[in-house]
Amino acid sequence: MAFPQTPSHALPGAFLHTPAIASRLSSQQDPVRRRLFRENSSTRLFGQDAGGGLGFEPPAQAAEDPALRGLPVQNLPPQPPLAKAATYINTALTRDGEYPQLDSYCRQISSDYDLTRNDSAWAPFQKTNMYPIPQNVLEQYNRAEVSTMMGLFAELNHAWVTIDNCLYLWDYTHPNPELIGYEDSQHSITAVKLVAPKPNVFNNVITHILVVATTSEMFLLGVAARNAPSGAKTIELYGTRMSLALKGTEARVIAGSASGRIFFAGQADSDIYEFKYQQEEKWFSNRTEKINHTYRPWTATVPNPSHILWGRTATEHIIGIVVDDSRNLLYSLSNTSTVRTYHMEPPNALNKVIEKTKDSFLRDIAHALSVVSPLLNEHMDIVSISPISAVEDFKVHLVALTNTGCRLFMSATSAASYMLNSSNQAPQSMQLQSIKFPPTDQPKRGGSRFGGPSEPTDIQSKTLETSRRGIRFAPGYFLDFVTKPNQPNGDLLFLSAPDSGRINHGRQTQNMRFYEHANWIDIGSRAEDIGLVTKPFAATNQPQGFGNELAVQFDNPDGSEFAILTNTGIHLVRRRRLVDIFASAIRAAAGDEGLKAEVSKFRCAYGNVETITAALAVACRQGENGRPGISRGAVDQATQDRAKQVYINFGGNPRLPEQDGQPATVEMVQPSTRHAALTLYLSRLVRSLWRSKVIGLGTDAGGALTINSAVAVDKLKDVQGSVESLRNFLDTNRAFIQGLSGPADLRRAGSKQEELGFQGEHQAMRALETLMTGITEGISFVTTLFEERVADIFTRLDDASRQQLRELTYEQLFSQAGGKELAKVLVKAIVNRNIENGSNVETVADALRRKCGSFCSPDDVVIFKAQEQLKRASEPSLNPNIFRTLLHESLRLFEKVARSLTQANLESAIEQYVDVRYYAGAIQLCLVVAGEKDRGNAALSWVNDGKPASDPRARFFAERKTCYSLIHRVLQDLDAAFSREPDVVDGKPTLIATKRAEAYHVVSTSADEVFHFDLYEWYIQQGWTDRLLVIDSPHVVIFLSRLANKDVEHADLLCRFYTMRGQYFDAAKVQARLAQSDFHISIKDRLTLLSKAKTNASVMTTGVSRQEQQLLSHQVTELLEVAHIQDDLLERLKADSRIPVERQPEIETALDGKIQPLSELFNGYADQAGYYDLCLLIYHVADFRNSITIVQTWKNLIQQTHEKVMEEQSAYETRRERRAQDGDQPAQPYEVVVGKVIDICHRSSNDSFIFPVPTLLHDICQYAFESAQDRRIGADINWPVIVFLNLGVSHDLVLRVLEHLFEAQEVPFRGAGRVRLVEWITFVVSEWVRDIRRNGRPEARLEPWVSELMVECDSWTSANARIDNEGGTDIRDIARSVKDVRRSVEGFVISPVAGRSMGFY
Repeated sequence: MAFPQTPSHALPGAFLHTPAIASRLSSQQDPVRRRLFRENSSTRLFGQDAGGGLGFEPPAQAAEDPALRGLPVQNLPPQPPLAKAATYINTALTRDGEYPQLDSYCRQISSDYDLTRNDSAWAPFQKTNMYPIPQNVLEQYNRAEVSTMMGLFAELNHAWVTIDNCLYLWDYTHPNPELIGYEDSQHSITAVKLVAPKPNVFNNVITHILVVATTSEMFLLGVAARNAPSGAKTIELYGTRMSLALKGTEARVIAGSASGRIFFAGQADSDIYEFKYQQEEKWFSNRTEKINHTYRPWTATVPNPSHILWGRTATEHIIGIVVDDSRNLLYSLSNTSTVRTYHMEPPNALNKVIEKTKDSFLRDIAHALSVVSPLLNEHMDIVSISPISAVEDFKVHLVALTNTGCRLFMSATSAASYMLNSSNQAPQSMQLQSIKFPPTDQPKRGGSRFGGPSEPTDIQSKTLETSRRGIRFAPGYFLDFVTKPNQPNGDLLFLSAPDSGRINHGRQTQNMRFYEHANWIDIGSRAEDIGLVTKPFAATNQPQGFGNELAVQFDNPDGSEFAILTNTGIHLVRRRRLVDIFASAIRAAAGDEGLKAEVSKFRCAYGNVETITAALAVACRQGENGRPGISRGAVDQATQDRAKQVYINFGGNPRLPEQDGQPATVEMVQPSTRHAALTLYLSRLVRSLWRSKVIGLGTDAGGALTINSAVAVDKLKDVQGSVESLRNFLDTNRAFIQGLSGPADLRRAGSKQEELGFQGEHQAMRALETLMTGITEGISFVTTLFEERVADIFTRLDDASRQQLRELTYEQLFSQAGGKELAKVLVKAIVNRNIENGSNVETVADALRRKCGSFCSPDDVVIFKAQEQLKRASEPSLNPNIFRTLLHESLRLFEKVARSLTQANLESAIEQYVDVRYYAGAIQLCLVVAGEKDRGNAALSWVNDGKPASDPRARFFAERKTCYSLIHRVLQDLDAAFSREPDVVDGKPTLIATKRAEAYHVVSTSADEVFHFDLYEWYIQQGWTDRLLVIDSPHVVIFLSRLANKDVEHADLLCRFYTMRGQYFDAAKVQARLAQSDFHISIKDRLTLLSKAKTNASVMTTGVSRQEQQLLSHQVTELLEVAHIQDDLLERLKADSRIPVERQPEIETALDGKIQPLSELFNGYADQAGYYDLCLLIYHVADFRNSITIVQTWKNLIQQTHEKVMEEQSAYETRRERRAQDGDQPAQPYEVVVGKVIDICHRSSNDSFIFPVPTLLHDICQYAFESAQDRRIGADINWPVIVFLNLGVSHDLVLRVLEHLFEAQEVPFRGAGRVRLVEWITFVVSEWVRDIRRNGRPEARLEPWVSELMVECDSWTSANARIDNEGGTDIRDIARSVKDVRRSVEGFVISPVAGRSMGFY
């Protein structure tokens, strides 16, 4: 396994970005001191005095996780401002959602409390109001004869009192409430409970069920609760005619479940009963029924035998029942401190699963404590139990309160939880999880209560003794009523709550403890009941993050409020938020030093970010004003100014982490705590709607579609107001806030790093400001949307937009391009709907623009106006002049905002233009939009560079392409319409012909080069090459020239284009390049191309010089000769039997394609195969002049040809002898040789080097004589000289060669062999004389040496008259012919002259 290399220690100055000596020093710094330990996060990072205007520096603080500052630790790629701000918000919300669940910090035994005075600024609870009991209630109360009870329906803001057999209710918040009484009962009331109704049993008006127990029966009353316009709650009571006879059981304790089940217990036993009710009677059950879930059913009617024998004694009975609906559990507490757990199963089952006695509790406590506590012994009693739902914590189930003030946190487990796929969720055992002892009654040791060493757990404190009753509300609000010996008839209220800020901060510093802060409140009398006025607390719907009060303190500013009923009135107690505590603390601080101390305590307890966030919130008028009874949000100006100073001066600086030598970028900057606080505050303002859907779909009573806001409109407006307040604060103090002051920050930078940090801070702050603008405008848009008939707008959308609207969240609406585009679609639908209803488009659009400018910009208003003009033009029966005016005006408006036109808007406009046959306008609009999408013409440069892959410029081309595709559709529609109508009527063009001419005029006169290239390519795809060839545009040449380098067909198309315009020279160049290209073109096709190129190059072309023409023609001719040789080689090799079959494809691939170099053709093929005629041609083309090699090649060719013909004749004779089908008789050898000579002479253009007459004629003559190629085989005896004469060789040259042979007397022309030379000389001279006579030139003469030669021949024939001339003419006939020729020559002989020609002609 490989391990990464351990880096060496970084010495001062060792890295580029780590200077050895600080550039800016304070008096306390050593410039060369080596820092061995990391400095605190509050250290000045860029040398700026963090104390700022207050004149003091923030105290040192432990470093925080960078993620707490609202930034991911990793280096993010560059992002647009909105996307960057959304990342900040999502990070902050994620961090808030990671608040630990109860079990993670409620594990140890502790007595950690921050106990404050009731009047302290740090008090967590505050009594806000006290409502006295109305006088009419007291009057009824004083008339009681038997019994009285009091209680609260806190969720309905009502209290109740029973006086004997009467029940009275009143709204305790009303100054002069009206009593609601029930006086129809005949028996004294023993218990009253408000429970949830069973579904589908009562009318929908009934919201609650009031269970009333008397000494003889229980009955149900329906409660209809409504919200009055004033904000108060009103209730009405309805009779249900549902009652249950108790038959000896007296109900004292009642509890209800969320499903509507009602449980009760009496004082005579520990049984749990259920009041079962249903809507109608059935065969075997009444409307109401009493069920005993503790014993078998028959025990409910048969008395207990022990009671019959011994009578009733003081037995165990139930004093409390609580229900945990999240786990379907019911807990009961008896007077013997026994807790029983029951599992509720639908529809009516209740099974006891756990019974935990007092002794069992004590055993668990003994195991948990290492020493004995006097608070937890056999004398302690459990006085209250409170359930903890599964939503709050998975493990902790129950909290039990002892009379000594200790809280026992219990967890229950099931064996099924260790088994996979088990359906039994009922717990089977309960254990002690944690113990929370009362706060110590000993004075604390010196030092701050925050950040100092933790106090030892006090297990002997009697602060909460004697606790008479206690209750716990989520997420841990604990209210304990304590009776002191000196006040036996009154209670002191002890209130505590988890200090979620410290708990969360402890999670970051790895010091997670169950911190609570608490205070006492004197209620002046004995408490009768307590209730939660506000909704139950829940920051999330899961244990993770559930208890984070800080996350919801701005989203739910009302917090949690409790009502406590005493015999003197109802006291309201409110849980104070951290922002309220911060506002009170800085308000009460004495001077700058006091403010510094308070801020230091907050930073120590809650961290930098939470402290600065609280300061920002108070500066934005969050928090209470410190006076009871006054609503929140009314912070006084002095407190607001102090909070502003804290935010500005304690916000820290951005930080640029070390990069290990890599260049630093703005994206690497970690913004300051000030920015993190702004992020956190903004995220908490919008947390309830950030990930929420915008709309909710439903149906009304008639089945019609209804669309409602998923978030209440009032809530949206509250959030909008808070965000606007934040924006105003930033705008007002922009000059003082680092990151917003712009250039002023950069002027303070002392180094490049500091400047980079300030730039990163500014970008981060600016991103949040942009998001805040999007939030306020987005909420304005949503409220405007719901002011319209949303269902009508919804039906106007296409299916894709509808689905997007269903799934649209506020995050997408605020920060994502897709959400904003959808909002613009909705704005368009709103405007169109108002236009149809007769509203003025400008009025509607301007109103939308003022409310939500980013969704309805000035350009959008122009678009709406253009659409209105276009719609008016689409109306029938319009005057043609008005019709054209409206169309031109709509086009002008569209062009004005072409840059802002979406694809949907553009397509819609083009479709409407086509419908009204405004083709030219449609094309013009597409061209303008395409140009606006690529104003830098990046697409053209990309096309000119050959369209490289993965190039960012390709995006611009793709955007242009979408517009060009619309033009293609317009042209197709135009051509289709043109084909259906005549173009001329009565000699005049029709309307469609005029429109077609206008449209194509726009196309042809366009300066968009990319458009022309795309259009021509589309023409080719459609097969409209003829249309392309008739276009007179320089763009066509550029387009076809580029395609010619890629495709054969396109190159041929370019040639046709040139030839149609008489540009033959350009066509020849294209054909020549194509013949030499690497395309898959056969050698015969290349020959055709070169032949055409040669022809075109020979034609005079205007603007092309003769020299250029000749140069191209020469090059083409040479290529043509090589191609011919290559073609001949290919055909020869394909027919050559010597070539192995497996090599044939290789040869064809090499030769039937690109023209090969001559050296390759000679060395690789012609020379090896022995194709001497082709070798001679290669010599000619290659300008090879080695005479010896050429002569030898001719000899080899003659010999090879003769042998080949002889082999063919032999094979022919053999076939004839066998009488087989012999075919045509082969030619004579001399005939084949003659053919070869003639072919080579012609193809070499009589090249004297390739066709050397003196040596070649000698070889031919020698071949004819030695091989008997004469009359013996029927050949003309003079064929060797006839060949040369027919090829244009002069008689003079032929005769001189023969003269040389005659005089040399070399083998075989010596002795008798000389007669054949005499015969050939005689024939040549006679032909020469005949030619002179035929031409009829009187000045023509023969030179004297000819006469001399004839005289010599005559003398030789006379001397050798008996020689046998086998295969030739008889010697006598030759002698006569010599004499005749001699006589004819004498008449043409002249005197010798100089300068006789040795040439061919």
